[in-house]
This record gives sequence, C-alpha cells and structure tokens, in this order.
Amino acid sequence: MRVLVIAAHPDDEVLGCGGTIARLAREGHEVSIAILGEGLTARYRKREHADHTLLSQLRARCQQVADMLGAKEIVTHGFPDQRLDTVALLEVVKTVEDDVAKFSPEVVYTHHGGELNVDHQITHRAVLTATRPTQGHSVREVYAFEVPSSTEWAFEQFKPVFRPNTFVNIADTLEVKLRAMAHYETEARRFPHPRSPEALEAIACRWGSIAGCPAAEAFELIRAVR
Repeated sequence: MRVLVIAAHPDDEVLGCGGTIARLAREGHEVSIAILGEGLTARYRKREHADHTLLSQLRARCQQVADMLGAKEIVTHGFPDQRLDTVALLEVVKTVEDDVAKFSPEVVYTHHGGELNVDHQITHRAVLTATRPTQGHSVREVYAFEVPSSTEWAFEQFKPVFRPNTFVNIADTLEVKLRAMAHYETEARRFPHPRSPEALEAIACRWGSIAGCPAAEAFELIRAVR
C-alpha cells in the first residue's frame, strides 16, 4: 500500500500520525511525507528576518525524523510559515497535486479542517481539492488527523469539529513517535504543553482506552472509495 502524509509544518507529521507512519513502515507499506510550510519564520515579525541557519537545520531534522519513522521519502516545500492565507489557494493545490502525482498514494493522511491553525485549515482544503475522486485517481481513502495544541485549542469553535472514527494501535510505535518529536528541538515543549512528551503519551493512552488498546492515534475518515 502506498501512503502519503501531507502536513503543513515540520513536526505536524509526527504529532498527527507519527506512530501510524512507523507502524505502516514496519508492516512493509510505502510511506512518503510532504511538508508544505517552511516552519519557524512566523516567530519573527518579518519573514525575511528569520535565521536561515535554523531553517536549514529544521529542514535537515525533517529528513532525520522521516528516517526514524521509516518513511521512504520526504519532500519539503517553502510556503511561508503561518501565512498560507497569503498564498493563492490554487498554488497550494497545484503543489499537492504534484506530490500526489509523484507518489501515487492510495491512502492520504492530512490535517483536519476545523483546526485553530490557519495553515492546517488551508492544507486540509488543498488536499481535498487535489484528491477529488475523479476516474482513475490513485487516492481511495483520505484521513484527517488531530494536532495537539491546534485541534483542541480551537475549543470546537470552528467547523467541522474533529470527530474521530478510525483508530490505529500504536502501542509498539509510541516510543519512536516520542523520540521523533524530541528530535524537533525547536518545536517540542515542556509539560503541561500539549506537545510535551508527557501530554503526547497521555493523548495516545486516552485514544487507546477508547479503542481498546494500550495506545492509539485517532483519525476521522473523510472519504473512502472501494
């Protein structure tokens, strides 16, 4: 099975489905990752003031994390961090279409549409547009993941609300997810932040208790064509 994970920022792929990526890779599936945004630059008042050394290091971390998770390949694009709403949606869609054409995935994982983070919202819409179920299209299933510190901090004020209906047992890959997230030194946070290792483990255990396993990641099935 060919799987493509499309995320807005470096670390979203780990937060949203790092355990699932690792599990799929261990099971012999071909998993690729596409990161649309550059990361980091929103922390500066002006994008051009960003530390390019840090940006280069973050991009290198993306590759290292992909290797840790067992992904076959990762592509990183350079859309402005937290400023995807300043880019024509068509440009984002075309980029996603190119990635889909390159990897020909049968399954796509991406952001949920009801996120607090505007880049996540736009990524969701671009993916749905780029993967329209036209005749002959490779994508048969699309799943939306949550991102701690974005999904829950929307406090269900944005529609649609995240309603997971698919769960992946990550009891055997939770540790690698946590190690991969720790590798993103500039993105990880200390407890009680939702991106802390303690919180990520608690989230996985909570979903696991709902799904009947020690630890799980939760997804909303957007569509499936069979």
